Amino acid sequence: MKNQITNAISDFFFEYETPRQVLVRNRRVGVVCRIIQLVVLAYIIGWVFIYEKGYQSTDIAVGSVFTKMKGVGYTSINGSERVWDVADYVFPSQGDASFVVMTNYIITEGQQMGKCPELHGKHNCSSNADCEGGSFKRTGHGQMTGECVDETKTCQVLAWCPVEDDLVIPDPPMLMSAENYTLFIKNSVTFPLFGVSRSNLVEGIDAGYIRKCLYHPENAPLCPIFRLGDIVKLSGFNFETIATVGGAIGVVVDWTCNFDVAVTHCKPKYTFHGLYGNPAETDKVRASVGYNFRYAQHYMEDRIPKRTLFKVFGIRFDIIVQSLARKFDIIPTLTAIGSGVGIFGVATVVCDLVLLYLLPKRAFYKNMKFKYTDTHAQDPDSEAGSTETEVPKK
Repeated sequence: MKNQITNAISDFFFEYETPRQVLVRNRRVGVVCRIIQLVVLAYIIGWVFIYEKGYQSTDIAVGSVFTKMKGVGYTSINGSERVWDVADYVFPSQGDASFVVMTNYIITEGQQMGKCPELHGKHNCSSNADCEGGSFKRTGHGQMTGECVDETKTCQVLAWCPVEDDLVIPDPPMLMSAENYTLFIKNSVTFPLFGVSRSNLVEGIDAGYIRKCLYHPENAPLCPIFRLGDIVKLSGFNFETIATVGGAIGVVVDWTCNFDVAVTHCKPKYTFHGLYGNPAETDKVRASVGYNFRYAQHYMEDRIPKRTLFKVFGIRFDIIVQSLARKFDIIPTLTAIGSGVGIFGVATVVCDLVLLYLLPKRAFYKNMKFKYTDTHAQDPDSEAGSTETEVPKK
C-alpha cells in the first residue's frame, strides 16, 4: 500500500501527459480547418483588437455643464412694443444643462379671482342643470358655480377671470428673432481611472477667439458658441415650425478619447438631435404637438391681487455629455489573446466532426483517433487503432 501511494505521488509530480495527435492527410478537411482558423484570426485581429480595442482599458468621465444665452427679442402687438432679454425668455434661470427658450406665447392680462363664463367648448350648457355646482372639469379653468351663462351658453366658474383663450396659436411665432440668439456651452470632464481632466475650451480656444467665433461643423468645430437657428437646422428641424408650437433638441458633447496618444488630441465633438417637435411638419396630425407650459406674473392693483398669465411655447435644449476614454493595459490585452487562442479550438472540433461522422472513411479515422482495449494488460508497442485481447497461455 505504501509503494502504491509513493508511486502515485511520484507519477503526479514527475510525469507529464500530452494528448495524442493524429496527422490526417485529407484535402477537404485540411481546407476546412485552415478556413476556420483564418476566420478566427480575422475576428481576433479585426474585431477584438482593431474595432473593439481589446488591448485597452476604458473609463467614463465625470462632468459638468454650464450654459449661457445671449440675445434680445422684439415684439409689437397692437402698437405695444416690447423688448425681451434673457431674463424674460429663458426658463429656468441660466446655467442649467436643460432649459427652455421661449419662441412664442399667448398672454392673458389683468386676470383676477372671480366668477366668469367658461371658455366656449370647455363646458357648454343649455340650462343650470348642465352645470353641477362645486364640480371640476379636467380641461376647465375653475370650479363650476352651478349656473349657465345665457350669453355664452357655457357654465360659470370660479377662476382667474377672464379665462385664458388659447385656441388660436400665433403663427408665425411672436419671437422669430430667437433664431439669432446664441448659446454658450462650457463643459468640463474628468476621467478618474486615467487621472485626466479636460474642458471644451481646449488649446487655442481663448477669450479672443470666443469673442468672434461661431460654431460651424467644418470651419469652426471647436467653437463653444452656437446660433440657435444653426442648432435647429443641424438637428433636422425647421425653425419656424418648431418655434410656433415648441419642441425639444438634444445637444450631445461627445468625448471619445485615446490616451495612447497625446492628451491634447482629446477634444469634444458636438452633434445635434431633434428629440420631439415638428420635423417636416408631420406632427400636425398628432393629438399633442410641441412643448409648452404656463407661468404667471402676480401684482397688486388698487389692493386687488391680479396676474398676467403667459402660455409659453418654446424649444427645450438638453445638453448631454457622453464619454469613453481608452488606454493600453496589459491585462485586457492578455485576456483578449487568451480568449482568441481558445477560439482556435473551434477548428479542431469542426474537423473532428467531419472526420468521424461525415466522411466515407469515418470508421477508419475513428480507429486511428481512438485506441481501444479489452483487458487490463496493454502492449505499449501496439499500433494505433488496434483492439487488444488477452491470449491464454498453454
